[in-house]
Amino acid sequence: HASWGRYIVDFFLVITQLGFCSVYFVFLAENMKQVVEGFLKNGTYFVQSKTVGFPAEWHMDLRIYMLIFLPFLIVLVLIQDLKRLAVLAFLANVSMAISLVIIYQYIIRDIPPPWKLPLIANWKKYPLFFGTAIFAFEGIGVVLPLENKMKEMHRFPVALNIGMGIVTILYISLATLGYLRFGEDIKGSITLNLPQDIWLYQMVKILYSFGIFVTYSIQYYVPAEIILPAVTALVSERWRMPCNLIVRSLLVCLTCAMAILIPRLDLVISFVGAVSSSALALIFPPFVEILTFYEHRFSIWMIFKNIFIALFGILGFLAGTYVTVKEMINPCSPLTVIATKVPYLVMNASSLDSFSNDI
Repeated sequence: HASWGRYIVDFFLVITQLGFCSVYFVFLAENMKQVVEGFLKNGTYFVQSKTVGFPAEWHMDLRIYMLIFLPFLIVLVLIQDLKRLAVLAFLANVSMAISLVIIYQYIIRDIPPPWKLPLIANWKKYPLFFGTAIFAFEGIGVVLPLENKMKEMHRFPVALNIGMGIVTILYISLATLGYLRFGEDIKGSITLNLPQDIWLYQMVKILYSFGIFVTYSIQYYVPAEIILPAVTALVSERWRMPCNLIVRSLLVCLTCAMAILIPRLDLVISFVGAVSSSALALIFPPFVEILTFYEHRFSIWMIFKNIFIALFGILGFLAGTYVTVKEMINPCSPLTVIATKVPYLVMNASSLDSFSNDI
C-alpha cells in the first residue's frame, strides 16, 4: 500500500503547488492593475480633443493582466536549478523587507478604536478562515527540495526555525494591525488597500509583485519534479528536452487558466487551502505517524491525538470547500477573513531558499 500512499500524496502536492501558482497569478494581476490604473489616473495629464483623447479612468479586465504575465513566467520556469534563483530570491526578500516597513508605518497610523469592530464574525466566515489559515502552510511542499539543495544539510533545521519564526511573527502582527486599520474594507491582499495616488505605496505593490514573481518558480519546482520525469520517460532520449520545455509551459498555462476562471484572490486562497493544503497539513500526517510507529511507539494518546487532528482536517476540508464553492457560484459581499495573507507568501519559500543557499 506504500506505493498508493505515495501516489496520493504526490497528487495532492501537485494540486496544492499549482494552486499556489494560480494564487500568484491573481496577486500579480490585481496589484499591477492598481499600479497601472493609479498611474494613469493620478500621474498622467489627460488631453481631451478631437484628435487626441485619453480616458479619465483606465479599466482593463484583470484577466488581461494575467495573460500579460504568462510569457514572462513561462521563461522564468525554464530555469530548472533552484540555486540559479538564489540571487533573485535574495533581491525579492530585500525588496519585501523594505515594503513591510512601509506597510507597517502606514497601517499603524490612524487606527480607529477597536471596539467599533464586531466581536464575533458570521459563522460562514469560519470555514473561509480555515482555508486561508491552512493556506499558510504553502511552504510545506518546498521544504524537502530546499533541504536537498543545501550545502550543509544538517543545518537546515536552524534555517527552517528562523525562517518560520519570522514568518509567524509577520502573519500575526500584520494580520491583526491590518484588520484593526481597515476593518470590513480590507481586501484580499493588504497591498490592495494602499493608496493609488502616492508613488511610495505604488512602489510597494511593484516590489511585492517582484517577490511573488520570483517565488512562482520556487513553488512550481515541486510539481515539475513530480510530473516531468514520468512524462519524459514516455519519449525517446532525443525528444526529452523539447518535451520537458513543452510540459513546463503547459503547466504554467494551466495555472493561468485556473486563475482566469476564479479571478478573486480571497476565494482562490481559501479554496486551495481547504481542498489541498488541509490534506497535506492535517489529514495525511496523522495517518502516516500511526502506520509508521504503530508497532514501536504505540499509545492510546498517539491514536487519539492523530484521529482528532485528521477529523478536524476532514471537517475543515468539507466545510471550507462547500462555503468557498458556494461563494464562487453566488458571490455575496467581499470576504474579509483573508485580508493580509498574500504579502507573506514569498517569505515562506524564498526566504528559506536564499538562507539555505547561503548556508
